This record gives sequence, structure tokens and C-alpha cells, in this order.
Amino acid sequence: MIKKIVFATGNEGKMKEIRAIMADMKCEILSQKEAGIVADIDENGTTFEENAVIKAKAIADILTKRGEKAIVLADDSGLEIDYLNKEPGIYSARYMGEDTSYDVKNANLIERLQGVEDAKRTARFVCAVAAVMPDGQVLTTVATMEGRIGCEIKGENGFGYDPIFILEEYNCTTAELDMERKNAASHRGKALRAMKKKLEIAL
Repeated sequence: MIKKIVFATGNEGKMKEIRAIMADMKCEILSQKEAGIVADIDENGTTFEENAVIKAKAIADILTKRGEKAIVLADDSGLEIDYLNKEPGIYSARYMGEDTSYDVKNANLIERLQGVEDAKRTARFVCAVAAVMPDGQVLTTVATMEGRIGCEIKGENGFGYDPIFILEEYNCTTAELDMERKNAASHRGKALRAMKKKLEIAL
């Protein structure tokens, strides 16, 4: 039985969500940083799914060379804004430069949508999760969370584009939700729960 899952991210906000969602899996869950992996991966896929697989395979190769057995998970997620031709899309993390703060990115997107009515501010978060099993088998899941872009930055609980993304059912941004409600509705939560089911079958 595999006792370890390594998630290909160094994002602490993301790891907090992942651990909360996968808490009932009887596995140690480590970030790639906690697993002692430093890797500069070229995410050159054309879809979220392709990029998630690229990341998971790269980390799995490193673990295999070290003689370690683990399930490697990776996600690729981003924001699609319909009015902006689905920008920033797969370039969400790199939008305006990787080192640009999300406060600046969020302010820029709000500015680009200035004067656009609510009905045309539709957007979604997309998340693809890939798993590479120790035998090389690859599993993938994809999920979305539909909403719209707000007119101001609001909320302290999320990260990334959460403070500008309004979830209609709660009429607030995902950065204003508590972790439990956010995980229940989020694209990452849905994709991870679907992956958890696939892993339980595979194991």
C-alpha cells in the first residue's frame, strides 16, 4: 500500500486546501518542497489538463530516480473571463509576470472590465488534477466553479484571484468564504474529490 502522496506545488494556500479535502486518506501528504524536491518545470501544455500531467510526471521522474515510491499529484488551475476571451486562462499564474502580486493582477483585471455590466462579467475557475501512480499509470480529473468578476477586491480568506471572483450562490467573493464552504464549492475541491474517488479505486 502506498503511504505517501507528493503534491507538485510549493503554494501554502493550496496545500492547506488539499490537506483539508484529502484528510481522510490514510496517506502522508507532502508538498514537493517538504519532499525535498526543487524543480523548474516547463509548463508548455495548451490546456490545464496537459500542464497538470507535465508537472506530475516531472516530479514522479525525480522520485523514481531517488528510488522512492509515492503517488504524485499536480494541479493546474486558472481563471477564465468570458468578456476577455477567456483570459488569463492557462497563463493565470504568469499573467503580468510571475513575480507580479495578485493585488496588482486583480486590480488590472477589474480595470479592464470597467463599465462592463454584471451579465457580461461571467467567469469561471478551472482546475485539472493529474495523478501519476508508482506504476506509471496517469489519472486526470477536471472541474469548474462558475461565477462573475466583481468590481472591487474583497475578502482576506483566499489567495490568487479569489478576492475578485464572486460566487453567485453566496453573493460574495471566494476570499470572503470560510474554508469549509469554499472547499465545498471550489473547482479544486471538486477536482480533488473526484481524484480521491479514482485513487481509492486504483488502490
